[in-house]
Amino acid sequence: MILLITPYAKGRDWAVRLEEEIREPVEVAATLREAAAKLRAHEYSAVVIDQSFLEAEPDDSEMVLQHVGTAIPVYVNFAICGMERVVRELRAALHRRKREVLLARQGAEQGLRNELKDTITAILLSCELALQTPNLQATAETKMRAVYELAREMRIKLEAST
Repeated sequence: MILLITPYAKGRDWAVRLEEEIREPVEVAATLREAAAKLRAHEYSAVVIDQSFLEAEPDDSEMVLQHVGTAIPVYVNFAICGMERVVRELRAALHRRKREVLLARQGAEQGLRNELKDTITAILLSCELALQTPNLQATAETKMRAVYELAREMRIKLEAST
């Protein structure tokens, strides 16, 4: 969902055009306070902000920007920009956001994978050392070997997903 913030009466018409072009629902906020309330209540992929607001109401603009969250802000001067340019800039911003989310997800997955590999290595080493303990009870040895095999399986699965 996209949030369009503009004081112009044509805002609803622009929202309809953006929905048609981007194929994503568009909500309109005519004031910055309304925009802040919508941003607190919903999650948006992008926030199209009329630059006239930023200049006319800097304090309220800052409040809105604090609530943008993961939405990508797109600044547009509706007084001089045509709809084609707005659509082009919004598409580019949404594409950047999608790429950034993908890269962040991949980074988080890789970090988690590395942490798990380190933990699994520690489990395997601990199991190997425990299995070398003299006079280890048979039941304890059986359980330790089971843990060792499970850790090996986890390591293989992690390496396969790399």
